[in-house]
Amino acid sequence: MKPVKVGVVGCGTISGVYFQAGQRFPAFDIVACADILSDKAEARATEFGIPKACSVEELLADPDIELVINLTIPAAHAEVGVAALEAGKSVYNEKPLAVTREDGLRMLELAKRKGVRIGGAPDTFMGGGIQTCRKLVDDGWIGAPVAATAFLLGHGHESWHPNPDFYYQPGGGPMFDMGPYYLTALTVLMGAVRRVTGATRITFPERTITSQPKYGEKIQVNVPTHVAGLLDFASGAIGTVITSFDVWAHGLPRIEIYGTEGSLSVPDPNGFGGEVRIRRAGASEWSVMPLSHGYIEQSRGVGVADMAYALGSGRPHRANGELAYHVLDIMHAIHDASRDGKHVELSSHTDRPAPLPLGLLPYTLDP
Repeated sequence: MKPVKVGVVGCGTISGVYFQAGQRFPAFDIVACADILSDKAEARATEFGIPKACSVEELLADPDIELVINLTIPAAHAEVGVAALEAGKSVYNEKPLAVTREDGLRMLELAKRKGVRIGGAPDTFMGGGIQTCRKLVDDGWIGAPVAATAFLLGHGHESWHPNPDFYYQPGGGPMFDMGPYYLTALTVLMGAVRRVTGATRITFPERTITSQPKYGEKIQVNVPTHVAGLLDFASGAIGTVITSFDVWAHGLPRIEIYGTEGSLSVPDPNGFGGEVRIRRAGASEWSVMPLSHGYIEQSRGVGVADMAYALGSGRPHRANGELAYHVLDIMHAIHDASRDGKHVELSSHTDRPAPLPLGLLPYTLDP
């Protein structure tokens, strides 16, 4: 297939793995990059041999660019995404899809009207770890899923991140920062969520930055930093998810799924590989399962490559806008439920994306 020509908007830290992906995956070719700080775009273009560093406006006006990878901060995801869609480009947003439900729906509707596609991170569920778990669940190794747990607990970003401020503003916090990895994995493995409730709190209203270059600066916290959610899946299974920036230490798993015939330990959904363990009914210990799929190393960008294949063939892409919006809807619903003291019925729904085929050649997505 002819490579899809791609432009990258946002040349910060995370952009490096996407530029590397553009060199590895033959399905797409990054031909331009842009950033609000032009020197960042120029530096990335030089580092990775990108033909053009330009303004966002120039990138969106380029008729050769078919797909835009939007790596801006969460607060700008919708603004840049809408502009790209209006320009007739397909868009792949970093997570979350948008800060608000309204902006997420606006992008989905605009993409449909323009006849282009929208996708969104995370694409880690396409890695060998979670794809192996998907196959085990689908093949009945643990029977019918009954329940799941997911935990992301730590003490925030101010001790190590060079610019941690936005993690404590709307669009940030532990749920919006890391929740997409966990909720996407659960949705891929268990199906859509129909109803949620939750509880949230802000434990430390002010945080002190101890990383450079902002050492000693204060952050006013404007988003919940401990979020507990209870998920009712459409299948009837029940999920428990806790994300927190208020915990110093814990001994909890990342994700576990409990079925009628056994239990499954899912690796870190923020990675692509990891150890998959299973303990079936009657077994005395856990067994480590061999990984059935590739993409076990750092493979961010595989979702863009899959989208490029889909643009060429017309098939659905896996890290799609409906999945990303459903995750956004779940996150908001958990916060809404805590604020309003009730269960929240979700208005969104998504189908589980197709599993990856077995035996794919490296850096390919279709047989």
